[in-house]
Amino acid sequence: MIRITELRLPLEHPAEVLPAAIVQRLGIAPADLLEFTVFKRGYDARKRDAIVLVYTIDAALRDETSVLAKFADDNHVSPSPDTTYRFVAQAPENLSQRPLVVGFGPCGIMAGLVLAQMGFRPIILERGKKVRERTKDTWGLWRKGELDPESNVQFGEGGAGTFSDGKLYSQIKDPKHYGRKVLTEFVKAGAPEEILYLSKPHIGTFRLVKMVENIRHEIERLGGEIRFKQQVTDVLLEHGQLRGVVLASGEQIYSDHVVLALGHSARDTFTMLHERGVFMEAKPFSVGFRIEHPQALIDQARFGKHAGNEKLGAADYKIVHHAKNGRSVYSFCMCPGGQVVAATSEKGRVVTNGMSQYSRAERNANAGIVVGITPDDYPGGPLAGLEFQRQWESRAYELGGGNYLAPGQLVGDFIKGIASTQLGTVEPSYQPGVHLTSLDSSLPGYVIEAVREALPAFERQIKGFSLYDAVLTGVETRTSAPLRITRGKDLQCLNVKGLYPAGEGAGYAGGILSAGVDGVRIAEAVAQAMLSGKPAPDC
Repeated sequence: MIRITELRLPLEHPAEVLPAAIVQRLGIAPADLLEFTVFKRGYDARKRDAIVLVYTIDAALRDETSVLAKFADDNHVSPSPDTTYRFVAQAPENLSQRPLVVGFGPCGIMAGLVLAQMGFRPIILERGKKVRERTKDTWGLWRKGELDPESNVQFGEGGAGTFSDGKLYSQIKDPKHYGRKVLTEFVKAGAPEEILYLSKPHIGTFRLVKMVENIRHEIERLGGEIRFKQQVTDVLLEHGQLRGVVLASGEQIYSDHVVLALGHSARDTFTMLHERGVFMEAKPFSVGFRIEHPQALIDQARFGKHAGNEKLGAADYKIVHHAKNGRSVYSFCMCPGGQVVAATSEKGRVVTNGMSQYSRAERNANAGIVVGITPDDYPGGPLAGLEFQRQWESRAYELGGGNYLAPGQLVGDFIKGIASTQLGTVEPSYQPGVHLTSLDSSLPGYVIEAVREALPAFERQIKGFSLYDAVLTGVETRTSAPLRITRGKDLQCLNVKGLYPAGEGAGYAGGILSAGVDGVRIAEAVAQAMLSGKPAPDC
């Protein structure tokens, strides 16, 4: 197969134009093109009136050798890479011990699935509930202001990614094509096949629910075991070697190989691990607000006359501003046609996030507008970032007036520095509801200053972005884990053998796809370690 990249065609081209464009690009006869598949399809909307689709094509040709020779100096024509996933190990029949996976979010799901596919029959421990029970509890917070600290947007089957836009793209380096393995398994579990080729694939919350359930059933079919409402409260250590974990019930489960796929909100578990001497360090993260605009405004600003085109869908954006105070302000987790959601996991605190359904058909676009901070902003050791987050989440609860209402402010009022007293044309989507106020005391002064400067600057990139009636909702604090459980080249914790920190909570991922990729990598490391360093069988 030959891969062609950057094949550009008009937005509304007929289907038969694509094979003709391949033939023309390669300078071959139509009969020499045996077959082709679309590996990736994106768009270039930098010129709104001349939007083009951009293809990556894998093509089988009658004489690939001569074509490759002709394009030897062309970086956009090359041999297609082999993206087939091959297992690195196979468990022996007399497996003496089973690996543990703590957490059943995207990273834990893929770690558990790959371990199960290799025959290691993992035991997966999830502190929350099954995804459908968890959904009911989450709606309890959104509709009634009733929080279950163990079953919410952060905790439960599927992890925090379940209540999100379901984005499945990442900028991580992936030389072994683990991302393809993740997407392929998602499609097998019921995700739409288009995620394999769209440049910015997403699934949406409702489809994620069914997909997660199907992967759970597959793990169980392969001999794995998933235990819900099983919180790990301690670890069993012996001279720097992990021997197992202790559950809240007091039960001890023994294993020398434990994948720690906690997610970024398992603050009590981070504290326990720190007290046990597990090496970790503070790392940068970001805090800010959610901003909501009419989706139609963003569509028009990005796509012009092509707004509403089915191939383009609801428009997104990615913007950044470097403020005069040295802070970077940027959009985070943009959710086209979605809603702002209550994402706290602790009582008496307010946290916002965004999510979309597959259709992205809701009236508002929302995104985090966040400011980067570093450990210098919250000195005090590895756990100081957790307390920093808690401080501002508690303040947001106070400003919202209690019962998990979120503090909000019109963008125009925020820029002017005056409190908001009534909504304009944009109705906020956050539930249980928004209490209008001033956000000036909701985050550190340098964050407020940077965002206040950035919003008018973003107007120059997206017309209408500083719309007076657009709404800011506070606060967004869980952009990523504020610490990293550092691991070595063998992917084990630096000072605890057998402990494999993984995914977003350990500081090694930043979204569904990157977390899933890390889960695959970790599963391979565990499998090879369980074979005691013996050469992996050829499988």
